[in-house]
Amino acid sequence: QRAIRRASALATLEFFGTAVFHLPPPVYNLIETQAGFFLCYPEDSAALNCVSVSITADQSVRSRFMDNNYSLGSVQVALSPQERFEEYLRSRKMRFTQERRALLDHVFSQHEHFDANGLLEELAEKFDRKSRPSRATVYRTLTELVEAGLLRKFPVGGRDVYEHDYGYPAHDHLYCKKCERLIEFQSDALVELRDQVARDHGFRVGGHRLIITGICHQCSSAKRRTRRRHDLI
Repeated sequence: QRAIRRASALATLEFFGTAVFHLPPPVYNLIETQAGFFLCYPEDSAALNCVSVSITADQSVRSRFMDNNYSLGSVQVALSPQERFEEYLRSRKMRFTQERRALLDHVFSQHEHFDANGLLEELAEKFDRKSRPSRATVYRTLTELVEAGLLRKFPVGGRDVYEHDYGYPAHDHLYCKKCERLIEFQSDALVELRDQVARDHGFRVGGHRLIITGICHQCSSAKRRTRRRHDLI
């Protein structure tokens, strides 16, 4: 059984894991099947006119087209996040306490970007006062998770943001300065350009981090709609 949904917001679409395209609304049908997502030509859902896609979009698009746990996929790893963290703690003669376990399980229960304050609010809703990790434990454990290679921490918009690192593919971000959304994307063309620049300078690449700042499509559209209403007055 298929569920055909109308695309009505900007999405970042990755075709066959290579090129990234930005598609303006609202002209494509997004078809969800058990085999995954397919993008079809307007008003036509015939299989011959559909392309298999993986989608990364801002939160408004994700909430309409997929569950909140959507991610770019995963990289095969030998240990689970719990096993990796336990190994890290043992190497430093530290205990895998109930508070650390509860925090780790919560952070890896879904894929999302978050900051410490947002995490504290989520924990306050999920746990009662006696069982939830303390504020000091949260900040300390986040540092440990970064050191263990489980989370990545980076500054954006005047705050420190965390995301999954262990078992998650390398990617870059678009950051909307208005609504503060972070949009993940992958681009082979960008990696090729990076490697070419490195070769030109005799530089050995160890990795990179790119955050493109600007205004997302949803915020730009809202601004234009507001201006049009104002012009009519």
